Amino acid sequence: MNKFRLTINALAIAIFMLAFASMAQAQATRTWVSGVGDDANPCSRTAPCKTFAGAISKTANGGEISVLDPGGFGAVTITKSITINGEGTLAGILNTATNGVLVNATSTDNIVLRDLKINGGFNAGVFPGGVDGVKVLAAKSVNIEDCVISNQQIGVEVAAGANVNLAIFRSIIENNSAAGVRVNTTAGAARASISNSEITNSAFAVHAKANSSVSVFETTIANNTLGVFAEGQSGPALVVVKNCSINNNSSNGVQAGGGGSTTTSTVRLSSNWIVGNNGAGISIQAQGFVDTFLNNELKGNNPDGCAACVNITASFQ
Repeated sequence: MNKFRLTINALAIAIFMLAFASMAQAQATRTWVSGVGDDANPCSRTAPCKTFAGAISKTANGGEISVLDPGGFGAVTITKSITINGEGTLAGILNTATNGVLVNATSTDNIVLRDLKINGGFNAGVFPGGVDGVKVLAAKSVNIEDCVISNQQIGVEVAAGANVNLAIFRSIIENNSAAGVRVNTTAGAARASISNSEITNSAFAVHAKANSSVSVFETTIANNTLGVFAEGQSGPALVVVKNCSINNNSSNGVQAGGGGSTTTSTVRLSSNWIVGNNGAGISIQAQGFVDTFLNNELKGNNPDGCAACVNITASFQ
């Protein structure tokens, strides 16, 4: 009888260890997708998956999904630390009527999106067809590197409920009906950095809302409705803009306050070229404040500066 029980226990342990080994094997540190792959595959280099959604369930926390060849790899929801790397090929996401990348991870997770083309296209003939190119609900950090995000309602949106950090490098964000980049959190602080990028043909190019701090460097903000907008709602908004070109926007180049602002809405400007906007180069409205460093160039706006406004803490030059 005891021998029988020992045999059963040994068998149970063996089954458990086999199951655990199978689970561990299914979570690879690097997985692959291909335009001719199959999500039933293990997502290895020789047997790649077809979609990012198929690969992410087989990728370990902190791992990387790489792209073998050109293709459209579908929308994806990210709930853990991961890198999606499209370097060297066309790594596309067509996200008609949905979000391209939805990040809903934990406060310790770091996400990298590299060299992706996220296109909302048309939805039943309506343009733009996408909802958000990248939407961040929760994470420690999200880095967007060398991406093209187009034809969305919002190109990149932080809509968080706690601390989160966003960084956008060398990316193009274009043709978005509501905003190019919008940053907002209901608690904690949402911090964003945008550098060496282009934000064009959108409603608000850079839109900072509640509890947000956004820094923009070496970036072109052109042909939008409104270029830079700090709109503190139920929490302060701060935008720091340095060495940027803000031009040919159909309304104001820079606006601090106004809209739905209920709290401090601040823009700090240094070494920017603010030219040819159909509205004011710089507009200060309710709850708005602007700091400058005496080195901005304003020309051909309507009007250039905001001489009648009272919340300018340094002279324009």
